[in-house]
Amino acid sequence: MKRRTLIAATAATAATAALAAAPLARGRAAAPATVHWWYHFDNPRASPAALVAAFEAANPGIRIMAESIPWGGGADYDNRLYTALVSGGGPDCAMVKLENLGRLMEMQALEDLGPMIDAWSGKADINPDIWRINTAPTGVRYYLPVQYVMLYLYVRRDWLDAAHLAPPASFPEFLHAAQAMTAKGHWGFGLRGASGGQDFWATFVLGGGAKLAKGGLVTPAAIAADAWFIDLFRKWKVCPPSAPTDGFLQTINNMKAGVTGMTIHHIGSANALVAALGDRITAVPVPRGPQGTGWATFGDGSNAIFAGSRNKEAAWRWLSFLSTAKNNVAFNLLTGQVTVTTSGAAHWTAEPKRFVEATLASLPLAHVFPAVPATAEFVSTVWPQMTQKALLGEITPAAMMQSFEKLYFG
Repeated sequence: MKRRTLIAATAATAATAALAAAPLARGRAAAPATVHWWYHFDNPRASPAALVAAFEAANPGIRIMAESIPWGGGADYDNRLYTALVSGGGPDCAMVKLENLGRLMEMQALEDLGPMIDAWSGKADINPDIWRINTAPTGVRYYLPVQYVMLYLYVRRDWLDAAHLAPPASFPEFLHAAQAMTAKGHWGFGLRGASGGQDFWATFVLGGGAKLAKGGLVTPAAIAADAWFIDLFRKWKVCPPSAPTDGFLQTINNMKAGVTGMTIHHIGSANALVAALGDRITAVPVPRGPQGTGWATFGDGSNAIFAGSRNKEAAWRWLSFLSTAKNNVAFNLLTGQVTVTTSGAAHWTAEPKRFVEATLASLPLAHVFPAVPATAEFVSTVWPQMTQKALLGEITPAAMMQSFEKLYFG
């Protein structure tokens, strides 16, 4: 290790230890500090101003400079953050996603929050599965969770009742339910073959025996799982004819219109579906595969403190404030996602209780795609192109999986 790197690493370790050991005084910071925090909300009219005011009133020695950064599909926000950090002009802390983690670790841009998290009274109020998914592969905790969603299965309960079926919990039950719901003019499952549909695929293929590890996408079990997924459209015909090109709007609008009986999304669609269907729509965790395992994509949102910040203690106070009890509930009423706190979820009213329960019940199945460069290309280009070809019979499921294996592992 170079001397400069060793000195920096030693200093960072000492600073982290000092922060963990120092008491976090109530009411004021040890010295006046300005914390620059970057954030993004889906609703551009939503503002954290009330939370900032409440924090500053309780911490008069700290000023929060909250800056809304355009999301731009993710790339705009990410590129601006990386550029600012490289130039030395980045914020003290910012909202980040797990897909950023690998790049930020490679840049050595993150502060280890582990000691501060362990000393924080709010730690136990966050579900262990959320901590699990937010921990780096090295075991270090760089992220403090602040919001999340879980992908689950939306189901027309009246269609299930008509077929005398319970919500499906396994792949065979899912296929049986989809077949029972499919009749002239409507279909059992709204499959998303366009961009974003990799989460549907992951539920049935990664949840059905394939693994995102070298060789794990081309085993007989992996190819069989992919063939089962493709056959939902080609063989069993339980999906609308438009499925190969259907995106988010098409799958949700088909549910609203009574075209499909099941689809996959998160709580963000709950209120719109209830407005259209009332009590006829419900949600349950995605079905588990033949090995009893499952995959439900975790939509994350966390905060991180950057190693270059000169106000780490003040930044920690602000971020931990946002992830605490009623503050986190107020934050997520702005973002449209779900509180990370167990106490807040027990009293959540932004969506009907059954959708909150489905979200919580899905946490043991929570997974994310690996934070490696190949994932961006997989999601944006390779997955939709290869999947559409397989759904249309232009390539085999084996060829589809071989293309994914090549992308990730060469």
